[in-house]
Amino acid sequence: MNNAYLLIGGNIGNREKNLTMAIELINENCGTVVANSSIYETAAWGNTDQQDFLNEAILIKTSLSADQLMSSLLQVEEKMGRQRNEKFGPRSIDLDILLFNDEVHNTHHIKIPHPELPNRRFALAPLAEIAASQVHPVLQKTIAELLKETKDKLPVKKWGVSY
Repeated sequence: MNNAYLLIGGNIGNREKNLTMAIELINENCGTVVANSSIYETAAWGNTDQQDFLNEAILIKTSLSADQLMSSLLQVEEKMGRQRNEKFGPRSIDLDILLFNDEVHNTHHIKIPHPELPNRRFALAPLAEIAASQVHPVLQKTIAELLKETKDKLPVKKWGVSY
C-alpha cells in the first residue's frame, strides 16, 4: 500500500460540506483516509481578490500508483463540479497530491512532491499537523522545518477557533 498526503480545499459554495464530500469520494474512489488535519481557513494565494479558502490535509492508504491517483482525483474534482476557468481562481474543490511515499515524479501529468509545497503556508500548516516529521524527498527537510522556514506570511488559522 502507498501513503499519499493530499491537500483538499475550496472557496466556493458550502466550503465545509465540499471538504466532507471530497473525503467521501476519495474514500470510495482512491483509497482509505487514515488521518486528517483540522480544517484551516486560509487567504487566497496567487489571486488574492477572492473569498478565503478552507483547506485540510489528509493521509490516504492506496493501492493506486501516483499517476493513477492523480487521474482518480481529477475525476473526483469533476464529479464535484470543478471547472478550470482561471489559474488560481475560485473553485469548489481542489485536490492536490503533496507527497506520495518518498517518491519524486516530474511529468506533464504529475509533479510530486508538489513543487510549491515549501512556498505555501496554507499547505504546510495542515500537513504539519498530521506529518510534521515526514521528510520532503527532494529538500531533505521535515514538514515542520519547511513550515518554520517558509517565506509565505499569508494568514492561516484553524477553522472555527477563536483567537
